[in-house]
Amino acid sequence: VAATRKGRTRAAMAELLLEAHRAGRLRVAIGRGSDFYGPRVVNSVFGQMFFDAAAAGKPANLLGNIDLPHTFTYIKDFARALVTLAENEAALGQVWHVPNPAPLTTRQMVELIEAELGRPIKPRPTGKFMITVLGWFNPLLAEIREMMYGWEAPYIVDDRRYRQQFGNGVTPLQQAVRETVAWYRQRA
Repeated sequence: VAATRKGRTRAAMAELLLEAHRAGRLRVAIGRGSDFYGPRVVNSVFGQMFFDAAAAGKPANLLGNIDLPHTFTYIKDFARALVTLAENEAALGQVWHVPNPAPLTTRQMVELIEAELGRPIKPRPTGKFMITVLGWFNPLLAEIREMMYGWEAPYIVDDRRYRQQFGNGVTPLQQAVRETVAWYRQRA
């Protein structure tokens, strides 16, 4: 059951698509990911703002409690999973959580990125209260406030059904981080 406005909108959109599938008007399989990172992912917690700050030696803004387990989705794994869903009849008419590496804390993800960058990163966690205040002045942050639940408690996506049906398909975490850092270095 969706608990937020964005969640209810997502659920309603999914139901419309699945209804069209059941009626034979569309062939639909829905793939869902968690918080994205990777090459070309710029609007994300581990996106452009994070990497720009990290590269400049400035504090890198992060959301919520950075010591809670969280599921992150590597964008290339997401793309492969969507292709798999599109190519398999067994996927049709269903919603799938794409495969992800094992959950880790945001702090652990920062440490992996630090190791790849070869320099320390100063994480600056921002809680819901501060996001609320900043949201008064920044509409994007006002929208993020609604999604803070994913950063204030463990956020673990269960992808077992996808893995059982289609296999693992997850890039090793260190390789994914290496590819992400390499892409951001090329942009600098």
